[in-house]
Amino acid sequence: MYTFSSKLKTFSFVLMAVGLLGIGYGFLTAPKDIQEVEKILAAESHGAHGEAKHEANTSAETSHEVAASHSEATVEKKKEASPEAVAADDTTKVTESTVAEPVHVEKVTSKESNEVSEAAEHKEHAEHVLHQLQNKPWASLYVACIFFMLLSMGVLAFYAIQQVAQAGWSPVLFRVMQGITAYLPVGSVIFFIILVVCGLNIFHSNSLFIWLDPEVVAHDKIIANKSGYLNFPFWIIRAAIFLIGWNLYRYYSAKNCLAQDQASDDLNYKKNFKMSAGFLVFFIVTESIMSWDWIMSIDPHWSSTLFGWYVFASFFVSGITMITMVSLYLKSRGYLEYVNTSHIHDLAKFMFGISVFWTYLWFSQFMLIWYANIPEEITYFVTRIQLYNLPFFGAVVMNFLFPILILINTDFKRITWILVMAGTVILLGHYIDFFNMVMPGTVGDRWFIGISEIASVLFFLGLFIYVVFSALTKAPLLPKRNPFIEESKHFHY
Repeated sequence: MYTFSSKLKTFSFVLMAVGLLGIGYGFLTAPKDIQEVEKILAAESHGAHGEAKHEANTSAETSHEVAASHSEATVEKKKEASPEAVAADDTTKVTESTVAEPVHVEKVTSKESNEVSEAAEHKEHAEHVLHQLQNKPWASLYVACIFFMLLSMGVLAFYAIQQVAQAGWSPVLFRVMQGITAYLPVGSVIFFIILVVCGLNIFHSNSLFIWLDPEVVAHDKIIANKSGYLNFPFWIIRAAIFLIGWNLYRYYSAKNCLAQDQASDDLNYKKNFKMSAGFLVFFIVTESIMSWDWIMSIDPHWSSTLFGWYVFASFFVSGITMITMVSLYLKSRGYLEYVNTSHIHDLAKFMFGISVFWTYLWFSQFMLIWYANIPEEITYFVTRIQLYNLPFFGAVVMNFLFPILILINTDFKRITWILVMAGTVILLGHYIDFFNMVMPGTVGDRWFIGISEIASVLFFLGLFIYVVFSALTKAPLLPKRNPFIEESKHFHY
């Protein structure tokens, strides 16, 4: 039996405490009114243009001095040439000033009109920035919450595939998979609460999903046409069905697996086989709809037929990576005696293969939309390339270039420290991937990795560690009566 070490437990509590403090700080420091936003914009404008203004003023002063000296020199020359010419020139200036006076009145009126228009635009911009900055702590919390929940969901899907495939290599890892999926109920409850808070506009939080705002729907024909599908009651019912269905499978599959250890036949194993086959059908459908409901609808004007597969590839490879990381940790602590380098090598192959699959979907979605060049579609990528250039292309480096350069080597797939390094980069890269999916539609150009983002990750990481490793203490790490357990224990190649 595994024993949850006091150091790791304390570490998880520290992460949660620091995370909660940071999340609270993010909400408290978010601007509350237009005045606070105007101060922020003024500071940004001063910082961005201060140097330019200084250069412009210096240039203007120099030009003025040159013009003044030139003017004085001209007057002196005129005086020397003819005093009458100077007097005539003064008379001409007075006449021109008198004639130009009505035009000056018109210019003042036009100037006042422009100032009123600029003030209205400035106020509208400030209100927009206020919504973005108020969204920021919510969006940060949302990204971290959905990432860790779907990560455990990816492990559950991988576990179901192993059951249906009747794989002979993986049963020694089943308890690790079940431990990781123990986070799914906890993550689902928190995530569902966030959805309800957004849907009911508690704390003015529905700006994450603009189609939940009746005023937006009333003035937006595209969103109004989707209101039969994108409406709160139907949306939250779908979410409840998805989360309950996934958690029911997790509960009964784990229960049957434990019961199989005490049974004298394979009845519980056969139940799990049939249940896993049914679950995978349910999962394929619900995962696609989930990706539309919880992520793609953040940008309700945009759609992609590849999006469901793309999201699946992201959290699926994250789940497999987490299985590898937890297995390596337990192995280093003297547990999982039957897990050998061949098992770890197979997990690393999945990490490599699904990373390539994710890249294929990323490129396919991007290339097809770029080539078609339809304005309604390309706006999704234009926003991310222009405003999120570093995280957008950084995710490709972290999720494709790094894994393929490291894990393509067979020997590297068996070296612990290399796998830990690669796994850490992959997990961070796919968090950035979810960040790229959510943030542009919620905070626009007001993004940065700050206290809210880091604190949200720390909180859910601490909660994940505590729940997963607590679950691992509740059952033996080896499923003894699985029909393929002996094959798995002696798996070598």
